[in-house]
Amino acid sequence: MYQPQYRQMLQTVFEARKAFSRAMAPLQILDGVQHNQKAFSVKTNNTPVVIGEYSTDANAAFGDGTAKSTRFGNMTEVIYADTDVEYDYSLAIHEGIDRFTVNNDLNAAVADRLKLQSEAQTRRANKANGKFISDNAAETKTLADFQETTVRALFNELSKFYIDNEVVAPVTAYVSAEVYNSIVDMAANTNAKGSSVSIDDNGLVRYKGFAIEETPTKYFEKGVVALFVPDGIIIPFIGINTARTIEAIDFDGVQLQAAAKGGTFTLDDNKKAIVKVTGTVPGA
Repeated sequence: MYQPQYRQMLQTVFEARKAFSRAMAPLQILDGVQHNQKAFSVKTNNTPVVIGEYSTDANAAFGDGTAKSTRFGNMTEVIYADTDVEYDYSLAIHEGIDRFTVNNDLNAAVADRLKLQSEAQTRRANKANGKFISDNAAETKTLADFQETTVRALFNELSKFYIDNEVVAPVTAYVSAEVYNSIVDMAANTNAKGSSVSIDDNGLVRYKGFAIEETPTKYFEKGVVALFVPDGIIIPFIGINTARTIEAIDFDGVQLQAAAKGGTFTLDDNKKAIVKVTGTVPGA
């Protein structure tokens, strides 16, 4: 049984190679989960925050209102609900390692395959997470082309969107190569004019207040060229059913098998701050 080793490898590889990295909270991973088990329950709360006025009336909490009133206004009860989170994709490994042909120590081969499978599973999770973000974006914008003026207008519009909606968390723009190159190559971004693009923060490109992260096209849904997401609002999770080797019957070796399932979660309120940008890539 290799659940603990597979869990550690998968968690390490995911943190190193995950896409949409700043949007993601740390990966939640469990081993030994059952087939029909829900991922986990989170405490959610839809109670609106009511901001009232503090009363200074002589009969509020004092005088005639003693023990019958309050200067803080009407009290709203805060109640948290338990929200079950479902797994929404599965992962599986089924490989054979023959002692006669593998040309390596059997245990070393198992360790190497689990590492390589962790990388493959991370790419699978990246694709699933990109779909989750696209599907849950509350706003959709369309980029007509990748010209400097068009891209600048988009970023200006979204800068206003996040300011007007009082989104206080930093926001990262996950962009295709076309959008990324348009930003970096903008004629306006010169030292003489006071560049709007900074690459001084450990190579991090920033534009119009957004961190810019170039993201492989394969992790976007078809037609999507950028995703704007506040940092840390999405929880990725993976549950490992099993990771094992069993002695093979048809050859001198073992069958390496693993099964896991994963998913992604964010609060409904946070979906309002996710923006999807669609466009057509030339030649696609």
